[in-house]
Amino acid sequence: MTKLSFDQVGMGAIVCVWSPHGTVRLVTARPAGRASGRPSARQASGWPVLRTPRWMLAGGALLVVLVTLAAIPHHPSTAERATDLRSLVSELSVDVRSCAGGVTDSLIALHTIQSGTSHDVSTAVGIADKAAENCSPANSMETEALVQVQVPESLASFHLDRAVTSVSRWAAADATVVCADIAAVITSDTAAGRGRLLADQATLDAERATFDRLIGTASAALSAHVSPPALPS
Repeated sequence: MTKLSFDQVGMGAIVCVWSPHGTVRLVTARPAGRASGRPSARQASGWPVLRTPRWMLAGGALLVVLVTLAAIPHHPSTAERATDLRSLVSELSVDVRSCAGGVTDSLIALHTIQSGTSHDVSTAVGIADKAAENCSPANSMETEALVQVQVPESLASFHLDRAVTSVSRWAAADATVVCADIAAVITSDTAAGRGRLLADQATLDAERATFDRLIGTASAALSAHVSPPALPS
């Protein structure tokens, strides 16, 4: 009858086999899954194996896609750029309205005094002085907002920052001077005073022409059908 005995040695075991005839034979037995004394690929290391949840893998893939899409620059359509232009012109119109109205009122007051329709010099001068204040960023919130208007990036190719600069200068610098000239002429109507007023009005008109040209060019290119605000001269 065969009898077995095991003695662990290294990575295997010594097996003693007795035959019915009394002979003994030693056989080295190795555990399943081992070869050449080295652990097989299937043998557990003894440490728990951490597996990444599928939802985390899916979330990571989605994040990569979103980051990639965000990095792709957005090119606005012509319609979107036209909308941006209309919004810009609307904002400029609102901000310059108070100053433009004051200049118009001052010119009317000047005309009524020069034509003899009115002799109320004090009231006419007060109108011109108030208009000059409304055109100054230091005294008018609207004019202050006007000089701080930012042009949308979609309109950068039209260089409309120059248009904003022109209309801001029209109000904050040129219109303020013209209103002061009007007040001076109403108070004392001299040839020198009238000549100074005409020269300053020419500067005012040149600034308005630059603004109108830039806005008109952008509007035509985008078929926006938008007109710049009507500014007096």
